[in-house]
Amino acid sequence: MSFTGFAYLNLNDIDPYIWVPLYLAPTFCCAAIAFKSKFYPKFYLLIIIGCTLYASYYFFCADGVLDWITKYHEANIVGQMHADKPYIEQTREFGGLMIVVFVMLIDYFAAKKQRAYSKF
Repeated sequence: MSFTGFAYLNLNDIDPYIWVPLYLAPTFCCAAIAFKSKFYPKFYLLIIIGCTLYASYYFFCADGVLDWITKYHEANIVGQMHADKPYIEQTREFGGLMIVVFVMLIDYFAAKKQRAYSKF
């Protein structure tokens, strides 16, 4: 349910065509695990690899996570909701992507384990 909420909150973003599907994909994958429906490992891996690559971009881009850590020395990126500095938006987007990657990895291994037990 959390990812459905994340997708909804991104409807008013500048680029909802990127973030809404990106947050809906884990929603459907988590539901597939919960309801023990068909498992598509290539789809999981595609999301994991795609989000990892996209997160890498946000990590190394100008005003990205690396700049936030090394150049700006700001401790708080969540103090206010609107991002008045470019590194705030980049770092938040990196964080969202990493959440998706971690959840999809958990789902991927849970689905593989679930399928292994269902063969008996």
